[in-house]
Amino acid sequence: MMKNFVSAGLGILLFAMTACGSGTNKKPEAGVSKDSTTAAADATASTMKGAADTTTAATTPNEKVPPPSVILGRKEVPILCYHQVRDWKATDSKASKDYIMPPADLKAQLKMLADSGYHTILPDQLYAYLTKGAPLPSKPIMLTFDDTDEDQYTVAWPEMKKYGFKGVFFIMTVSLNRLPHYMTKDQVKELYNAGNVIGSHTWDHHNVRKYQGQDWVTQIEKPTKQLEAITGTPVRYFAFPFGLWNREALPELRKRGFIAAFQLADKMDPADPLMTVRRIIVGGGWSLKTFSYAIHRDFH
Repeated sequence: MMKNFVSAGLGILLFAMTACGSGTNKKPEAGVSKDSTTAAADATASTMKGAADTTTAATTPNEKVPPPSVILGRKEVPILCYHQVRDWKATDSKASKDYIMPPADLKAQLKMLADSGYHTILPDQLYAYLTKGAPLPSKPIMLTFDDTDEDQYTVAWPEMKKYGFKGVFFIMTVSLNRLPHYMTKDQVKELYNAGNVIGSHTWDHHNVRKYQGQDWVTQIEKPTKQLEAITGTPVRYFAFPFGLWNREALPELRKRGFIAAFQLADKMDPADPLMTVRRIIVGGGWSLKTFSYAIHRDFH
């Protein structure tokens, strides 16, 4: 039975990308630019400051938070979501291409962010901002990566390092060590040691809306403990598979130590916005004008 369960889980991975996002908008807007060398230096300095800030920004699951109206009143920080980072293949469907980012496009997007003065932030900084009004660097943005694809480590991470960028990697533990397509435990540990954040993304991408009985143990508790064993630190951030959530899941996540969870483009829950933080999937094939426009359009 377990063998069949694993096979079913892996089968989910094959179509997860085509089911986990909202539509894309192709309207253009030009980005603001400055010298990339200066931008990279600024980004590095901001990241170093951000690393220090996360130490003081860290909180506990039981810490009192302000009313939802206060959190919803904060200006939103752009949060981008990526999946596979590779060139398209002839066998890729039109729908799946929306969730596959060609490396050249990702490199151009990261350079544009650096040239335009953006600074990456991490979840502890976002949490402190939302709950306490803690200051953020100028033009903050968060980069997130779902599903454990190895090209996030081999392609995206080296490019991020050029600009001093850090990100959040939401890991499905069923795929760990399944080379050549998925990351190893050592690679996840290396990402964490380099200052990135490791978050939970369930065991095998099972839809949270369908959880019953032991699903909370199989999909959340065991995978999270495995990630904590790899990183040596509590895992307090979660990303919903397919971006799908329901209100019944939110207290269940809190009971298991999570202080914030990330969906996709739906509105945040008015009663619990911290557990329904918004992101957008960056569409494969977007032009830089579309990329810039989406950042400005979708976060207010």
